[in-house]
Amino acid sequence: MTMKRYALLLAAALAMPAAADLDWDAALNGEQRDPKNSARDESRNPRATLEFFGIESGMSVVELSPGGGWYSEVIVPLMKDNGTYYAAHHGLNGPSAYYRRSLGAYLQKLGNDADLYGDVVVTQLQPPAETTVAPAGSADLIVGFRNVHSWMRGDILDQVLAAAFTALKPGGKLGLVQHRAKPGTDVETMKKTGYVTEAFVKAAAAKAGFSFEAASDVNANPKDTADHPNGVWNLPPALRGDEANRAKYEAIGESDRMTLLFVKLEA
Repeated sequence: MTMKRYALLLAAALAMPAAADLDWDAALNGEQRDPKNSARDESRNPRATLEFFGIESGMSVVELSPGGGWYSEVIVPLMKDNGTYYAAHHGLNGPSAYYRRSLGAYLQKLGNDADLYGDVVVTQLQPPAETTVAPAGSADLIVGFRNVHSWMRGDILDQVLAAAFTALKPGGKLGLVQHRAKPGTDVETMKKTGYVTEAFVKAAAAKAGFSFEAASDVNANPKDTADHPNGVWNLPPALRGDEANRAKYEAIGESDRMTLLFVKLEA
């Protein structure tokens, strides 16, 4: 480890405010969890994943493209009165009805439980117009779950990663979970199937200024061959198409996923 890197990480650690321990029981077993979501914990390993990313009390945490709020149900209770959670969702004037419906449903979810979600800061991530996911240099941790292929499809991956880099403090971390393609898979196949190579993600992060720090196999699934006719969507929870082989896909389970951690070293 270089002296510069050590100094940045030490400064970030010393800057963290003291706060209560994280309440994992409330996060994982609280009434805010949709039973359909908590049923996926065995495949998505939220506690182990977030702990690998280094989540701690008192942090400012940004989730990129939170979708329906699967991870929001877990992270918000951890940060309530104990940090800040930014949900960097689609823009209010998104380019498609799907984006607008997704944002509307998410806002409704927050509104249905104002006691829990009342302090969530919703920001817009809709490049190129809206890229301020949190105030510049304010975030301790930024996370994204199974979204890299969507950002690639929208030709906004570079802008998303640049937005994350800008929002992070020096020494701040970026944690990404993504369906994992076989090495050598071409870009168009990645976009089509939802599976992305580790090399591609690492290169994109490096281009944005991040330094790769560590990888975890916490979300690996060796049963997934990543070569299904409808891509990752053949597998649970989507189970889309190819009904004749549904039992085979259910037996595989959710996709094989890389879990990668990057750090912002620039002062």
